[in-house]
Amino acid sequence: MDLLISLYPWIKTVHILAVISWMAGMLYLPRLFVYHVETDSKNLNYSETIVRWEFLLIKRIMGPAMIVTWLFGLLLIIVPGIIDWSQGWIWVKFLCVIGMTGFHGFLSKQRKLLEKNERPYTGRQYRFLNEVPTLLMIIIVIMVVVRPF
Repeated sequence: MDLLISLYPWIKTVHILAVISWMAGMLYLPRLFVYHVETDSKNLNYSETIVRWEFLLIKRIMGPAMIVTWLFGLLLIIVPGIIDWSQGWIWVKFLCVIGMTGFHGFLSKQRKLLEKNERPYTGRQYRFLNEVPTLLMIIIVIMVVVRPF
């Protein structure tokens, strides 16, 4: 446990960097979906452009960043004296992170559907869905920084 305490600043740093990377993808991927469903397929080769971008974003950035976020977040939880589980803010944050992870899974499924040229949502609906990670991120940051309860 002394090792975790001494490594705490580094664990927190890696966690924050991973969160930033994950969030960049979570905010960008729904926007790619908008372009995907609103772009005329006659003028664009999907396999070489948008479908490829979506695949790479999830597999090379978002997926690894989510895993590192979770791993280092769990490490932060077990550092002694850092988290007081009797406070409500940590539970709200935890539920929002679960929600963000679920939304990540939803986006992964959407990518696979769009790759098959199935379009379950319109561009307008994807624009609306793009706000989900933004709202979750705002709540998470408020919980961590302000700790309102």
